[in-house]
Amino acid sequence: MTMRNSRPLMLAYASFFVLAGCSSDSVAPAATIETTTFAPSLSVDLAAMTRTQAGVYRRDLVVGNGPVVARSQTLGVRYTGWLANGNQFDSNPAPKPVFSFRLGSGQVIAGWDDGIEGMRVGGRRQLIIPPGLGYGRSGSGPIPANAVLVFVVEVVSAQ
Repeated sequence: MTMRNSRPLMLAYASFFVLAGCSSDSVAPAATIETTTFAPSLSVDLAAMTRTQAGVYRRDLVVGNGPVVARSQTLGVRYTGWLANGNQFDSNPAPKPVFSFRLGSGQVIAGWDDGIEGMRVGGRRQLIIPPGLGYGRSGSGPIPANAVLVFVVEVVSAQ
């Protein structure tokens, strides 16, 4: 093959790689908690929080005086969730029923299973959840892809 005949082939390869990078379903890269700017209204202070091995930041707002919760227990919780920009995306305040799930069973996002373990009944905890332990690359409803999530969770009951 002469150099003259190989030019269309090189152009085809170049076009493929350029177009592959311009896919309409491409997603912004995942943010890290440490580089995220949080809305002041969320009162996020990473320096005052503990980072779990999985990467969730947590801080007890109220320790609670009930028993410590553990994996496999069914918990009843109240919660509010925000995006880092301060937009609230979900909440279940009273008089709505508590949200129930089995801790550690994968019924909720991995950031909850990781961040709630060890709380006491009656406690309130702020959780900062990285995208990989939240809704990841796909997002969900009002939660965009690769979003860092902020939750305040109160454990109301554990069985």
